[in-house]
Amino acid sequence: MSAPGPGDEDDPGGAGQPLRALIGLLALVVLIGLVVVIIGHLRQAATIQDCVAAGRSNCAPIAPPGRG
Repeated sequence: MSAPGPGDEDDPGGAGQPLRALIGLLALVVLIGLVVVIIGHLRQAATIQDCVAAGRSNCAPIAPPGRG
């Protein structure tokens, strides 16, 4: 008898492998989504900084107060 190796688990046929792959894919998609959102915020901040650096005073849009 030899010592159990990394592939010798109590999971006959590797039934857990598709689940692990799906979880990894889902984590990757969430991570990419977060990166896209952060890049959008950084791009917006950079645009405002460029506007202020150019000496303009009306760089950020101001929303009018809501009526109600």
